[in-house]
Amino acid sequence: MSIDSRQVAAGLLEAVPFARTLGIEILEVAPEADGGVRAVVRLPDDPAHHNHVGGPHAGAMFTLGETASGAVVLAAFGQVLDRAVPLAVTATIGYRKVAMGSVLATARLGRPPADVLAELDAGQRPEFPVEVEIGTEDGTVTSTLTVTWTLRPNR
Repeated sequence: MSIDSRQVAAGLLEAVPFARTLGIEILEVAPEADGGVRAVVRLPDDPAHHNHVGGPHAGAMFTLGETASGAVVLAAFGQVLDRAVPLAVTATIGYRKVAMGSVLATARLGRPPADVLAELDAGQRPEFPVEVEIGTEDGTVTSTLTVTWTLRPNR
């Protein structure tokens, strides 16, 4: 699988203006050895996005993680956007430690893309998880997020 990281970043940030508002940066979108996709996305430290303890607000961190998951979905399934719409179905986040400064989100597709596409080709509405770790730039994980996505077939 070949992925144009810049194209994914441009497409996502064009489609989701709120991610641009927060200054979210898509650093990397790449295939993984198992056929999956990984994305690394950054939320710069900005006092306008801080919470009451001086770190990034929980809502900004959620948006960072959801954006990273969206980059994975766009990279893995961009070729079927003419026949299906990707939609987030559920999201669960766990805040484990206080984050300070800039934070990174690393998202990974939780199912093989071929399995998801086979369900779509069979006329189903596939669902699949994207697992996200959010943490400081030194690698300390501060939050985890699971976003379940679907590909809703165009009718």
